[in-house]
Amino acid sequence: MIRVLVICVHNSARSQMAEAYLRREFGGRIAVESAGLEPGSLNPFVVRALHEDGIDIEGRPTQSVFDLYRAGRSYTHVITVCSKEAAERCPIFPGAHEKLFWPFPDPAGFTGSDEQVMEKVREVRDAIREKVRSFLRETLPPIVGRNEL
Repeated sequence: MIRVLVICVHNSARSQMAEAYLRREFGGRIAVESAGLEPGSLNPFVVRALHEDGIDIEGRPTQSVFDLYRAGRSYTHVITVCSKEAAERCPIFPGAHEKLFWPFPDPAGFTGSDEQVMEKVREVRDAIREKVRSFLRETLPPIVGRNEL
């Protein structure tokens, strides 16, 4: 089975979005989870942006990448969606897996009016959704009956 871990700094925005799109686009055909280096709480702008796209993550917990590492979890793909500097702080997971680096701006740093922040979050959301679709098309074997990406 394909097992994917998506990592960012706080597991509050980018990694949650990528996990949500991986789940939606490929359902139960892959195992996916997300985690952070320093878990925080969900970014309310991200919750709203995903809700606009039909995904509800409100109340989802955040988790530590180090807890997953200590639990001995293994993955076929480990994707970091944060800065290169933050990605270098990630633990090395056991077993053979492909490491992918998808840097996206951190919504926690967005400033401006509510609508200005939402517009920036939507841009990141849409970029992550497209990256996930591209990843699925390029990486995963064809599966009979899968949704068109």
